[in-house]
Formats: sequence, C-alpha cells, structure tokens
Amino acid sequence: MTSTAMDDAAEPGGLTVGAVASHVGVTVRTLHHWDAIGLVRPSGRTAGGYRLYSAADVARIHRVLIYRELGLPLDDIGELLDAPTVDVTVPLRQQRAQLLDRISRLRSMVDAVDRMIEAARAGILLSAEEQVEIFGQRWKPSLAAGARDRWGETAQWAQYAERAAGMTPEDWRQVAHNVETLEQDLAAAKRAGGRPGSAGANALAERHRASIDAYFDCSLSMHVCMGRMLAADPGFTAYYDAIEPGLAVWLRDIIDANARDRGIDPESATWT
Repeated sequence: MTSTAMDDAAEPGGLTVGAVASHVGVTVRTLHHWDAIGLVRPSGRTAGGYRLYSAADVARIHRVLIYRELGLPLDDIGELLDAPTVDVTVPLRQQRAQLLDRISRLRSMVDAVDRMIEAARAGILLSAEEQVEIFGQRWKPSLAAGARDRWGETAQWAQYAERAAGMTPEDWRQVAHNVETLEQDLAAAKRAGGRPGSAGANALAERHRASIDAYFDCSLSMHVCMGRMLAADPGFTAYYDAIEPGLAVWLRDIIDANARDRGIDPESATWT
C-alpha cells in the first residue's frame, strides 16, 4: 500500500485495522487475534469503537513478524517484546541453532533428490570403472543406459532410481555377489536336471524374483513377463546361455511353473 493510500485509511488517532493489515501483509483476522491475546494491542479507538494503530503499534507488528519468521512461538515473542531487560540473544541463539539444523536437513534432502535425478538419468551411480570392477569383465557399462532408454518412463524405473540413489559401492558389491551366487545355483540345478515345478526349482525362481525386488517390486505376474523377455531377447539369452547352455529358456520355464503353483496362469500373465 502506498503512503497516500495509507493516509486515506488513517484516522486522526492512527490507522484502521484494514489499512495496517494491507500494509504489513497479514489478515485482519490475525490482527484481531494478536489483539485478543495481548501481543499487539492498538493504542486507540474511533468514536465508534474501531481499532486504531499508531506508528509504534505498526513497528511492534513488524518486530512480531520478524520473530515469527524466525520460527519463535507467539508466547515467546510476547515475552521478548514486553521484557526489554531480557537477553534477547538467548532465544535467538537457540533459534539460530534450530535453523542451522533445518538447513542441514534440507541440504541432505536436496542431495538425496539430486542423487535420484542422477540415478534416473544415468541408471547407476557408479563410474564405468567401478561397474566393471564390481560386476565383472562381462559387464558392459552401456547396459545401464540401455535399460534407461528402454524402461526410463515406467513406474518401475522410477522406483529403481529411488532405491539406487541410496546405494553405495558396497551395497552394489553385495548385490553383485548375490546375483553371481544365484546364477551359479541356477546353472548347477539345470545341469543336474532340475525339473520346473519341483520344490528346488520353485525356490530358485523365488530367489530370482527376490533379486529383481532389490530394484523394484516384482509381482509373480511381472516375473512371468520378465522370464519371457529373458528367453526371447537375444542379449539376455546370450548372457544366461554363456553361464550354462539353455539356461535362459530353463529359467523362463521354472518362473512359469513357480507362478502356476502360486495361482498365476503364465499364459494370461500381464505386467501388473
């Protein structure tokens, strides 16, 4: 509000509540509340009983707003304003410490969001050298980018990015170890003539589904769809068949059998 507009809203004894509210940027209701609790009481009244605020009253309102912006409770603000002998630096130092703590937590949140953004963009928060060191010489760093290009718009990729953002190199080493152990056990079971639908094969299928759960929630129906993809995609088939000939198709078959035993018809399974 301009000074001219404030002059127009002024009475001989001060400014009306509406003029002050507009000037300081609070509601009339707020000023009424502050008056009721004794925080800022107007110095005057009109002949009709309406509130009138002096320049000193408005200055007090500005001090209230400053303290409130710092996060001080209204009761504490009133004590500070009404007890000039009180060392105002004590509550202010306490509030400063709280603000610094809040800033630290907000910075941590920003860092976490940045990691999620980077994970969604890059697919994995490891350098190419770290990826090869952790996942082995067969691993190609381009696989992460390829996965992002293929599934980057899906809810599962968003969930993966959220989880990957919080993973350290040690976390990835554990994931890689678990996957390597699982692949060895899958290969050994196939070589031994493991039958899809047997208790051992079903347990391996569930371990495989759990390995996917490390990245995103994988239902039985989704697992069936993934099994089909692993057996049909030349790249994935070559990966698994290099571990054990025919492993990709066998893995698909044990995934289907496990799902069937758990009430999911593989023939009608969808990505849900």
